[in-house]
Amino acid sequence: MLNKLQKEIIELKKEKNAIILAHNYQTGDIQEIADFLGDSLELCIKASQIEDADMVVFCGVDFMAETAAILNPEKLIVLPDKNAECPMAHMLKAEEIKTYKKRYPDAAVVLYVNTLAEAKAEADILCTSANAVKVVESLDNDRILFGPDTNLGWFVSHQLKDKEIIPAPEGGHCYVHKMFNLADLYFLREKYPEADILVHPECDAEVQEYADYVLSTGGMMAHAKTSDKTTFIIATEYDLVTRLRRENPGKTFIPALDDALCETMKLHTLEKVKNSLLNQEFVVKVPEDIAKKAKTAIDRMLDVS
Repeated sequence: MLNKLQKEIIELKKEKNAIILAHNYQTGDIQEIADFLGDSLELCIKASQIEDADMVVFCGVDFMAETAAILNPEKLIVLPDKNAECPMAHMLKAEEIKTYKKRYPDAAVVLYVNTLAEAKAEADILCTSANAVKVVESLDNDRILFGPDTNLGWFVSHQLKDKEIIPAPEGGHCYVHKMFNLADLYFLREKYPEADILVHPECDAEVQEYADYVLSTGGMMAHAKTSDKTTFIIATEYDLVTRLRRENPGKTFIPALDDALCETMKLHTLEKVKNSLLNQEFVVKVPEDIAKKAKTAIDRMLDVS
């Protein structure tokens, strides 16, 4: 049952000819009023397909809204809270990438979509946690500059032994996924021996190796829906469990950590979503020269996907 504020937002969407895109890590009340809910790849694909809407309210973090703006230069893209920044995306600047490229001139540059537009403009191709292996596999280069998430880079190197993955920078990470450890998973395995353990590839290597499956959040959604198993331990941001429980009422989902929360994702609230629709705040724009170069890397990823 939607509350009064949620109903007001739905009416405002109609008035403004707007849609709401929301990441899986948004709180349940925002998930419920989103027109589309997904992981980074799914949201990127959806953003590339928007036709009728004049306005997009992006309930995610800064790099996601920038990507939507790059793919929809004629539309109004707003972020309900302008401070919703991804710390990982700020770990790799464009100037650093240029330095790495000089050091490794024979390497292809594959950047995680979790980067700012200025960094994307320096990439040959982008990837997400859902398609990173496929993207790297599509390249002829034996040497790959990969950033900014070191653990996702490890995941790719583990799958593709013939590729040399060079992390850029060393130690780039998601602070939420660094919270998960083997001790917690050992305990949960003992408590729920029948459960599948699903972990995100931003988790540390030993956590990935212990898991039953290493998946993006979209991959976790698909696995939970189709699996014969009924119990799942989920090692990613807590509110994916909120969505999993809502959409799979006959199954049990146990968060590996109750306090695995992305603080900047949680900056968005229903009140801020309403304000963004009423007052067109906060508009996200990318300079045209950067957008043009970044779009080339985004399009290459979408072609591979």
